[in-house]
Amino acid sequence: MIENLSPQQSWDLLQRNADAVLVDVRSKIENTFIGHPPGAVHIPWKEAPDWQINPNFAAQVQAAVPNKEAPILLLCRSGQRSLDAAKLLEQIGYKHLINILEGFEGPLDQNKHRGNLGGWRFHGLPWEQS
Repeated sequence: MIENLSPQQSWDLLQRNADAVLVDVRSKIENTFIGHPPGAVHIPWKEAPDWQINPNFAAQVQAAVPNKEAPILLLCRSGQRSLDAAKLLEQIGYKHLINILEGFEGPLDQNKHRGNLGGWRFHGLPWEQS
């Protein structure tokens, strides 16, 4: 089963559970230039230039998080790629998957800008840029 948690609930879980792993599934450009939570493991779900699903995604997660019982929190820009990634990880046996609602940047506002209505950064949670 895939659980959906808000950014704040996800941060709280990461603080309470030392086994929990945050996996940022955004592209390298997003992770580097827009920012990322400190300590997040970066494993892109899709990558430029063709934006196809990363054929090594499952293997990369298994290498980073071999314990299939550990909570894995998945983060993307707005919450859709992370949900797709969670579905794949569920199929290969991971038991405690969490999709972070709103993602890192949140939904688009009426001016088509992200970061004004929700997301990890909007809620004032820790983040950094490379």
